[in-house]
Amino acid sequence: QVRLVESGGGLVQAGGSLRLSCVASGALISTTAITWYRQAPGKQREMVADITSGGSTYYRDSVKGRFTISRDNAKNTVYLQMNSLKPEDTAVYCCYGPFDNYHYWGQGTQVTVSS
Repeated sequence: QVRLVESGGGLVQAGGSLRLSCVASGALISTTAITWYRQAPGKQREMVADITSGGSTYYRDSVKGRFTISRDNAKNTVYLQMNSLKPEDTAVYCCYGPFDNYHYWGQGTQVTVSS
């Protein structure tokens, strides 16, 4: 069974950094794109960053220059390095990936940025 498990969230002051990890089991992240999403209370879920199987990356405008998505195929893990964090980055962050016609989501990890 395919599973995606996020970790690395926590409480950090504005301007600080966190690195989130998304570890896949039962499937290889090298075969597909992996996307980080986030959802804050009362807000729509939004795409944060995406990395394709070929290594191309995409970011929403509000995180460009601050967040970096990367992939380590040997560890079957996708990372989201978050720098210069702002209170508006506070949300539950989830990773997503399609494998063999199924859509898989991680359980999410909470990121809280204090002002």
